[in-house]
Amino acid sequence: MMKIRENNRIRTIAFVGLFSIMDQNRSKLKRVRSVWVKEYRRRFGHLPLISELRENYPDVFKNYLRMDSACFDMLLALVGPKICKTDTIMRKCISVEERLTATLRFLRTGDSYQSIAFSFRLGHSTVQSIVLEVCSAIIFKLKEEYLSIPSEEDWKRIAKEFWDIWNFPNCIDALDGKHVVIEAPSYSGSLYFNYKKTFSIVLLALVDAQYKFLAVDIGAYGKNSDGGILSNSNLGKALKKNKLNIPNDQYLPDANEKLPLVIIGDEAFPLKKYLLRPYPGPQMYEDQKKKNFNDRLSRARKVVENTFGQLTAKFRIYCRRLNALPRNADTIVMTTCILHNFIKTGATEVYSKEMSSGLSLPGHITRLHRHGGSAQKEAFENRDKFKNFLCSPARKLPWE
Repeated sequence: MMKIRENNRIRTIAFVGLFSIMDQNRSKLKRVRSVWVKEYRRRFGHLPLISELRENYPDVFKNYLRMDSACFDMLLALVGPKICKTDTIMRKCISVEERLTATLRFLRTGDSYQSIAFSFRLGHSTVQSIVLEVCSAIIFKLKEEYLSIPSEEDWKRIAKEFWDIWNFPNCIDALDGKHVVIEAPSYSGSLYFNYKKTFSIVLLALVDAQYKFLAVDIGAYGKNSDGGILSNSNLGKALKKNKLNIPNDQYLPDANEKLPLVIIGDEAFPLKKYLLRPYPGPQMYEDQKKKNFNDRLSRARKVVENTFGQLTAKFRIYCRRLNALPRNADTIVMTTCILHNFIKTGATEVYSKEMSSGLSLPGHITRLHRHGGSAQKEAFENRDKFKNFLCSPARKLPWE
């Protein structure tokens, strides 16, 4: 019996040793590439097309990449050093211009990585790595410039723009959330399943009067409500503790009364001292002034809806189901928000603005204790004061 076990042990050791020898021999047989870059990519790639559009068809070039040649050159100069690769003796690397173009086309069209790979004559995994790498570089280089926290003077300027353009006083931004549809993540259960019967992450955004993003919070579960996301996010905590450099109470336009600078939102958000929401339906139908207040608030709040519409029109990835892991989807969505501001600002500004505060608003939600949902008495009083101001005969608009 002992002899049989010993023989079995010996035979087993010999068997494993045989496989280890085979593995060593197999590791020495490396696949030799016939070519590093296929000839048809040199002849039919996108670089000749980009050059032709830039020189002869500037309008088509702008539609092709959703930015003109000046913005493209500026973006290339900013992120180029971050995404540049070094040529080797065996092959030439994919150029910086081609990497940026492939990423912008992916964001512009919403096509799959496979479609972009066929279009650019690249490998599927190569395109995926290029897109994520370029998106990370754009966030690293442009986030502090185009999603920085405004200073007190900036907040006052934004409040004046809301009054001049949208006729709503002491308003510094509009708030809303957008569901970004993604593929159902593995083992996620119903965390990302929203009321629209799709799987999504939430883009929560603050928008100014010029359709630009001021702050975004990306990555909340699709099952959460907008109000709950705000309460549990770093953005909501910063607003509650007034860490966003928002000035103290300001005089209403052409009036002697002071009221706080506020954010406006829809019925999904709670009423706070710093956050205005419409009057509930029953109250609105009983009082004409409350209805007029709701109409004026809705008129100013639509800037955030329009901004989401512009974002979707620029980047068609929002029109399709995004096939990416949640963390990669967060990176892609953050990139589109930064590029949206970059395109609207233009490439002629001087890129020397510094962060006015060290507060960080990360894309991923940070789990915090939820604040009370009931509004304070002061919040109700402030809303009534806004209503009385807007409904006075001197401030009525022609259509009211």
